[in-house]
Amino acid sequence: MSEKTFRPRSLRYQGWNYAATGWYFVTICTKERIPFFGNIDGNGQMNLNKCGQIVGEEWLRMAKVRSSLELDEYSIMPDHIHGIVIIENEDAADPEDLTSANHWQAGCLGAVIGRFKERCTKRIRKAGYSSFLWQRNFYDHIIRNEKDLERIREYMHKNPTVEAFGKW
Repeated sequence: MSEKTFRPRSLRYQGWNYAATGWYFVTICTKERIPFFGNIDGNGQMNLNKCGQIVGEEWLRMAKVRSSLELDEYSIMPDHIHGIVIIENEDAADPEDLTSANHWQAGCLGAVIGRFKERCTKRIRKAGYSSFLWQRNFYDHIIRNEKDLERIREYMHKNPTVEAFGKW
């Protein structure tokens, strides 16, 4: 008798090719939302510690090592990072073509975020934080238009203040 293992369902939109050209808002959290990246001061400013600096360096590095990737704004919080990732891959199938959507192609959003998490984890642990872990998976939102993009940018700008003072 084989034992079935529980595997949570994917958070990705099932009908979308994440390797195709697109703009994505992502949120990646630490496991159990432990504040590894720094703190927010009384003025609503995020103060990065060594772990937060590593996360920032690795975030920016993604676009330097991948020609098909661009980065828009990002925001590192005590226990998560928000960012806007732009994938430019004209050779990939239409993003909404349900027959060709392979979520784990080279250069797809999941592979990019997986590599980011891997590199951060190695560097953070090497820096002495052996208990560091990411939450499984990540949140993504496909940005469909300029209004959506501006709403997300505003949210990221206000996020430290909301975290510090609890209001939006």
